Amino acid sequence: MRYRDTVTPTKRGAVQEAYKVRHLLRHPISCLSLEKLTPALIADYRDQRLKSVQGNTVQRELAVLRHALEMAMKEWGMPLSVNPVRQIRLPAGSRPRDRRLRPGEFETLVEGARNGRTVLLEPVIRVAVETGLRRSELISLKWEDLSSAGDVIAVHETKNGHRRRIPLTPEAKRVLSSLPRADDRVFPITGNAVRLAWERLKKRLGLDDLHFHDLRHEAISRFFEMGLSVPEVALISGHRDPRMLFRYTHVQAAKVAVKLQEATRQGPSEGGEGYPCAS
Repeated sequence: MRYRDTVTPTKRGAVQEAYKVRHLLRHPISCLSLEKLTPALIADYRDQRLKSVQGNTVQRELAVLRHALEMAMKEWGMPLSVNPVRQIRLPAGSRPRDRRLRPGEFETLVEGARNGRTVLLEPVIRVAVETGLRRSELISLKWEDLSSAGDVIAVHETKNGHRRRIPLTPEAKRVLSSLPRADDRVFPITGNAVRLAWERLKKRLGLDDLHFHDLRHEAISRFFEMGLSVPEVALISGHRDPRMLFRYTHVQAAKVAVKLQEATRQGPSEGGEGYPCAS
């Protein structure tokens, strides 16, 4: 309870963590005293949860429990010599998604969104694919964050807490310029409203396997296919670890093949027989 009331509210992902804390509190493991909270019981919790949810979910729940116990040990004077969560094997995470938009799906999505009852869903989808912004980042954008030239926008409410300024594509600029400025926010809509509208749209179009977050995967992959470097894409996406950036990147081999063919037709830029050092 103390962790839920004093620590969770200070985090950027407070809403998401509060959900995990509620689940942990509903489980019988929360009724145990610290002296009875053994690694074996936590491992049993892990194994039972894995029967109904994915490994990533269990990882995040155990991370919350581990942090709560760390706080209890280090700051609240609780009698624990070792954190029992650190003594168990964490479940393997699920395989990273590699879902990208298939031919014609983007057009189907925007047309379906245009005919839906949530009028802002279409521009949200368009800007998501052009910027790689998360849903939470999109709905937190304000008009004052847009540069005077309309070609750069500042993102303040980010997942990792690091603000960033991202360049806008011509299409992103076009979509934003078409929106009314009747509110201080670019998209005056709640995250839950976007989620519900997206779910309705997917169901109507028969695209049940497509997640809104897949639009971020699509955008980042497109940036690489445009020829942007890793630092340039990271500037836009906000990734601070290149390894995490590559997890979101699914460049299509066919498009790379086209680039290779173009490079072959152009031939070497200098040197003899294709070797830049040949004399």
